[in-house]
Amino acid sequence: MKSQDTPFEGGPMDGRVLPVLLGMTGHPPKTYRIPVPDPDGGPPTVLVYRRVPRGQSKRLGLTQGWKYAYDPTGKGGGSGAGRPKWPWSRPADTDG
Repeated sequence: MKSQDTPFEGGPMDGRVLPVLLGMTGHPPKTYRIPVPDPDGGPPTVLVYRRVPRGQSKRLGLTQGWKYAYDPTGKGGGSGAGRPKWPWSRPADTDG
């Protein structure tokens, strides 16, 4: 599998560059979760980073790569429920 050195911005990983595995489309995953172990032996803290464009070309407006930005909410964007939002699906909080 291919990997790409991807920079991280914000949060505890600010300024670091890590090799991230690329998917079938050649892009890194939309969210990157980093589990950090608790020193007291409790459950690990999970840092969530979202993929954002690194820059765009001036002429065509194409994305010139990706970087990860820290998401302090920890939800990672998207629908929030961790599943795709289909047009025929009902909202999760309504009854029948």
